[in-house]
Amino acid sequence: MRLDKYLKISRLIKRRTVANEACDAGKVLVNEKEARASYAVKSGDIIQIQMGQKEIKVRVEQTPEYVKKEDTAGLYTVLS
Repeated sequence: MRLDKYLKISRLIKRRTVANEACDAGKVLVNEKEARASYAVKSGDIIQIQMGQKEIKVRVEQTPEYVKKEDTAGLYTVLS
């Protein structure tokens, strides 16, 4: 699954276009490397998102094509 799509369905970022822009701006790292929006996310990847002064670090657990709002908590584990 593409990184921008994963960020949207996991609700880490609200819109796919915003996720795409964040990737282009270098604010999203996967396994400590800058990642493009087209990066293929896999289980076990570590994603870091820099939003202003706040940084979110999560480990990918699942990459389903579709998920209900209530089930998004199982898609990732928050590391910091």
